[in-house]
Amino acid sequence: MSSLGEPLGLRWRAIIGGAVVASGVSFTLHAFAAGIGLSVMSSAPTWRDSTPLLWVISGIYLLFVALCAFGVGGYIAGRLGAPIGTDTVETEALDGLQGLATWGLAILIAAVLALGVAMAASPAVSPSGGAGATQSVAGENIIASELDELFRSPRAIPDLTYRRAEASRILLKASSHSGVGSEDRDYLATVVANVTGLDRAGAQDRVERMIAASRVELHKARIAALLQAFSIAAALLVGAAVAWVSAVHGGRDREARLLPVWRWGREEHSPSRSVVA
Repeated sequence: MSSLGEPLGLRWRAIIGGAVVASGVSFTLHAFAAGIGLSVMSSAPTWRDSTPLLWVISGIYLLFVALCAFGVGGYIAGRLGAPIGTDTVETEALDGLQGLATWGLAILIAAVLALGVAMAASPAVSPSGGAGATQSVAGENIIASELDELFRSPRAIPDLTYRRAEASRILLKASSHSGVGSEDRDYLATVVANVTGLDRAGAQDRVERMIAASRVELHKARIAALLQAFSIAAALLVGAAVAWVSAVHGGRDREARLLPVWRWGREEHSPSRSVVA
């Protein structure tokens, strides 16, 4: 129990408020980044336009978003907490935990929103009940240009949905340890020849070129995915530290009855003067 007679514990109303604000700041900054094309992912159908410089800049921007979002959210969670009145060490520890709880809740909110977006954007299940037989999401996201060139032909071509999905699953093997086997190469050359009207030699040459190009694209995609995962993890860990420190500062201002004002300073709250937070 605190000296004010209140049980020590997390103030969830303050935590929820801080997490909502942190999520709002994060969403706003990410929407701005997406609008100007600042993303680890390329806007092109494949990864070939994503450069190492863009990956570095995107990683730095993720750190900036974490500083802004969790800094504001952590401060709000600490500032809105109820006065504790115990010793300084215990007060700061509880405020820091408030900041960590805000950090975790904000991440949970972002994860739920991301899951909802992913489910809304996922392809519909085919009438037969299988979603993978007629489409390949990974193939279309990474090697779409290679699939286009593989089946390129001056003549009219019927629906290639299944053939593209089948070809993408074969080309995705290019990055594996064993690579694309000879049977898959021969089969793919036969399909290309039948669809495009190329002779056997021309179809075989096109398949070999697309396998080599797919191997390069898959390597780029793997590097980009690793850099993106590292950047996100680093930004979240930095965000946890920022949320803790910001909540502690918010708690100090709460205990000292200090309120931030628009002139980027702080003034002391007095009973005879009303200050709006």
